[in-house]
Amino acid sequence: MVDKHFVSDFWPQVFEPLRQMGSRLAEFAAPASEASSDEGTYRIALELPGVAEEDIDISVDGGVMTVKGEKKTEREEKTDTWYFSERRYGAFSRSFRLPDDADPENISAALKDGVLTVTLPRKASKSPSSKKVPINRG
Repeated sequence: MVDKHFVSDFWPQVFEPLRQMGSRLAEFAAPASEASSDEGTYRIALELPGVAEEDIDISVDGGVMTVKGEKKTEREEKTDTWYFSERRYGAFSRSFRLPDDADPENISAALKDGVLTVTLPRKASKSPSSKKVPINRG
């Protein structure tokens, strides 16, 4: 007979490392981001540590901006008595619906210290103009 406490304690121990790994993969597949705005611009910052500029693609289509790319890291250490090598690869993608007054024609991006900052200026607001409406006499 199997002890019920053994089963209830055993399965979480088996699956918890898998859950943690899945959570880490999901975090990388959709990098953390932060959005802000002021009177003239919208800014979106994404955390992309270890991602090279040439491995990032930013596109705008149908009012949606998509940032995608691939992280490739390699680490190698050697001494007289041991050798260590580690490689990590993974693709990521994140999409953002742009506000109606964002100007995707003048989008810019900068990568610094593992943070990609995308800046979109706001379109000049059209001030409501007054217009006299003539009345047609029928």
